[in-house]
Amino acid sequence: MACSNSPLFVQSLQYLSLPVSGCPSLQVSSTPRGGATCQGLSPTSRSHSPVASSTALLGTREDPDHCVLCRVSAISKKMTGGPQKWIYLIGFSLICLKMVTSAKTAPEIPTIDQAYSKISNSITVEWATVPGATSYLLTAKDGDTVIETMVASSPGTVTGLKAATLYQITVRSISAAGRSQASPPTQAKTVLAAPILEVSSPSPDSILVQWEAVCMAIGFSVSLMRANGLGRIWKENTTNTSLTFSGLEAGTLYTIKAYAWNANGVPGDDSTCNQRTSPRAPDHVQVSFDSGALKASVSWAPTEGASNYTVMASSENSELSCSTTLSSCTISSLRCGTEYLVSVLASNDAGSSKSPSAVTLKTVACAPARVMIREEPPGHLSVAWSNVDLGDYYVAFVKSDDGLEVHCNTSLTQCNFPSECGFTYFISVFAYNKAGQSPLGDIFNYTTAPCCPSDINPVMVSSDRVEIVWSPVRGAELYETKAVDGSNVVECNDTVPACTLSALECDTKYNITVYSLSDIRGSNTSCTAQPITTAPCSPEIKNVSKDAFSMINVHWQSVNDDAIYTVTAQGEKGLYWCSSTGESCTMGALPCGSVFSVTAVAETQAGRSLPSYSVPLETVPCCPVGLTVTQVTQSVINVSWTIGTVAQTYLTVLESQTGQSKCHTHQNHCLLGCITCGINYTVALKAISATGLTADCAFQSYSSSACCPLGVKLYRLGPNGIRIYWQASRGSANYSTDLYGSKGIFTCAPGAGLSFCDVTEIPCGDVYTVMVSPVAETGLKLTFCPKKIYSVTCSGSTLGMVIYRGKRNAE
Repeated sequence: MACSNSPLFVQSLQYLSLPVSGCPSLQVSSTPRGGATCQGLSPTSRSHSPVASSTALLGTREDPDHCVLCRVSAISKKMTGGPQKWIYLIGFSLICLKMVTSAKTAPEIPTIDQAYSKISNSITVEWATVPGATSYLLTAKDGDTVIETMVASSPGTVTGLKAATLYQITVRSISAAGRSQASPPTQAKTVLAAPILEVSSPSPDSILVQWEAVCMAIGFSVSLMRANGLGRIWKENTTNTSLTFSGLEAGTLYTIKAYAWNANGVPGDDSTCNQRTSPRAPDHVQVSFDSGALKASVSWAPTEGASNYTVMASSENSELSCSTTLSSCTISSLRCGTEYLVSVLASNDAGSSKSPSAVTLKTVACAPARVMIREEPPGHLSVAWSNVDLGDYYVAFVKSDDGLEVHCNTSLTQCNFPSECGFTYFISVFAYNKAGQSPLGDIFNYTTAPCCPSDINPVMVSSDRVEIVWSPVRGAELYETKAVDGSNVVECNDTVPACTLSALECDTKYNITVYSLSDIRGSNTSCTAQPITTAPCSPEIKNVSKDAFSMINVHWQSVNDDAIYTVTAQGEKGLYWCSSTGESCTMGALPCGSVFSVTAVAETQAGRSLPSYSVPLETVPCCPVGLTVTQVTQSVINVSWTIGTVAQTYLTVLESQTGQSKCHTHQNHCLLGCITCGINYTVALKAISATGLTADCAFQSYSSSACCPLGVKLYRLGPNGIRIYWQASRGSANYSTDLYGSKGIFTCAPGAGLSFCDVTEIPCGDVYTVMVSPVAETGLKLTFCPKKIYSVTCSGSTLGMVIYRGKRNAE
């Protein structure tokens, strides 16, 4: 038998002896494996008389490193003195083998000295060393969560734990023979988690530290010092989640450390990070402007802690910049006519600081634009230009083609010069300010024109066109015709003395002038204008609506003066119209269920406009006739009607003080449920077209039927009579009682205000169906109330027992 590594530790061996026929005694031997070399257990041989259920000590074991071999023999007295014979008993051998299956023992159970946590995700355990143990198994348990860690010796640490959590800690010793049982548990709690820091430098002398709340923390400790270890240490305790350290040095790297503590004052994990303060803002900023190159040189005094400088020149529409590590920088590509605010930004890896005040820089003005040259009247040349930003004054130069040059110095935007017909003038304008002269702009030329045409005869063709003819004039090679409406100008050029002006505005008064031009773009601007008004504009229909009296109201937008408007509605069922001088008119008596095309036309003394764009008009669907309301059950009514023209769906509304019921259908009938009996209702019907137009068609009152009585019962009344009893429903109602049997139908009506009636003669020995129904005001008996079934037995020749058989709903 080979030795196993089972953790079973056997201190002694016992055997169980059983009677063996013919063997008065048994001999059991135990031999340490290895013979005489085994220690702690010597070879043993014992004789024992077999007795049922008896045991005998075979031997003891003190050395767990050895195995024991067992042998059992039966001895007969007849064999005494003769050769010894051994009888091997399988049952005994198995018992012995079972008890010595382990040849080695597990190590001892460790004892925990202490368990503590210094880091939020781990617990450190210390214990006494166990002889023979090669390693140890640490176990941390939190509810259903178990975390195990194998270590070589004490102390050992279990990691991967949750912060601020109480754990049960146990230790097992492990050797080649196996592992021990778990030590008695010890409780230990992990410390609080470290706060997650967010650090910034909002100003050169401060650092802001922020963090999220830590579970189970009641306070925080934050310390700050220079990263090089020099200088003072700032330390603050707080219950908030942010803290600002001020009075720091600009551009300096600081180390921040923070941790939380719990209600017992136990500190948790700490977080450490570095943050540099932002630099101080630059000062003594000076700007030098180069007007010719449109660039500026900016200089300043260096500031402590800055690793880079950025110069920014900002205007309303642009921002230019340059960066440097020095104390000066040049900004190019400045714009003329622009006022810049120049500032210097000192920055490092912590942030930036901007100079407290910006320096104002005004560049030279831009060259004036939109230069306009006019000869008004002939012999007088007018030069005008647009005002430019930062321009203090202007100088306009006018030079004729014969070499004569004049100029005008003004703070305004216009100069006047004398001129002569047939001359070409070259004009340029400059703007000036303290920074210097503006760049050279465009150079314009102007040539005077011949005389104006006469006998102009304008002819109106339509609301957007005018045809004009005139007599030819001397010196004109080209004619320019202009139609002016305020700032709007429509013109045409031609070599013949005629022009058609198109794309004119309707209902607009134009001053039409014909100018004569030469080859060198000469034009006489003193020609007389002739006013003319175009035909009215087409109105624009804004809205077509219907009022409560089925009148069609048409609204349009009016842009004409003194115009009469006519609106027509054309459809398959005829033509309808209305007119007005305002912006709306009303048409009536349009048939229902029809589609019309609505247009509007304006008319003035100048002519008639084109029709407006047509607007489709759909009248409401025609209402159905013959609205009928029928009570189906106590809580359901049926509303029916005939089909209306163009109507696609119908909406039925049943309304009372207790509520409202609706039904939307495309059929000509509708069931409305949840009706309360004995209540007055109003019934409304609306017809709806496919486009959603709605016609309010019917509105009438309806009273629901009286409620069916409750608690209908039969009682024996004398030898031949039956009394029918019920509980009257709310409200006043008349009732009718019917008993249906195989021998006839029996009816009775109660007296006024009574809730019972009697049938004096009724045959016994029959089954009766009883129904008590309210009677409508028209005398119609309602048949939807539930029916009850009773059997009436006979007792001799008279009535016997009245037995309730059940209930049957009305059909």
